[in-house]
Amino acid sequence: MMPTDYGQWLADIKNRVLTARQRAALAVNAELVSLYWHIGRDILQRQAAQGWGSKVIDRLGRDLREAFPEMKGFSTRNLMYMRTFAEAWPDFKIVQQAVAQLPWGHNVLLLNRIKEQEARLFYVQKAIAENWSRATLEVHIKNRQHERQGKAVTHFAARLPAPTAALAQETLKDPYLFDFLSLSEDAQEREMENALVQHITRFLLELGSGFAFVGRQYRLEVNGDEFFIDLLFYHIRLKCYVVVELKATAFKPEHAGQRNMPYRVSTSQ
Repeated sequence: MMPTDYGQWLADIKNRVLTARQRAALAVNAELVSLYWHIGRDILQRQAAQGWGSKVIDRLGRDLREAFPEMKGFSTRNLMYMRTFAEAWPDFKIVQQAVAQLPWGHNVLLLNRIKEQEARLFYVQKAIAENWSRATLEVHIKNRQHERQGKAVTHFAARLPAPTAALAQETLKDPYLFDFLSLSEDAQEREMENALVQHITRFLLELGSGFAFVGRQYRLEVNGDEFFIDLLFYHIRLKCYVVVELKATAFKPEHAGQRNMPYRVSTSQ
């Protein structure tokens, strides 16, 4: 028999797990953005001192991708963004206290759209304070909100609120973060799976009539071996199972072959 306070205890543990994940995501994001700033500063300083151009950046990108093949952040284009990022924010204290709280995608958007540092500071503060997604940030930039709401605050430590759960969730979606942590595509696919299951009613409507949701990570036995299906549905009219295999990459022919085999669905889950 379960203790009377078990439900509350479980809820407390879940909240602790979610809070720890959010803090970890924000901490890792800050390290990633700081890393990019330092790489960009190195490029700026070495170019100024040695006078070399884009060929060295191309070579640097190739060598870094060879050393860290799981990371997509070392393209020539992104290395150039790092250079621009360090040039746009020469004071690393501002990066530490404010800018590094935003995902890299937010920062790239600001670099592309806003040239004046004071205006960028405004959007950094608003994005943190109001938990803007990248899409929301882009809308406010298009509406030139900084021209209507005044100047940015420069005392970051005293004035900026701590990033909240919403911004932490936005940070977790950043593909550069997955690459930096060397997380596999499986982690991104599980995020998609979680999102689909959370909105399973809407997903069923998108599939059409006749579908019933059977389960996620559904166990299959094939010739004595154990496999797990991401999402399993049953079509009532066709009287057949429908397997949904989630992939975080573009479709490849071998993906179809992964489920193109006979198997017996076990109902003992």
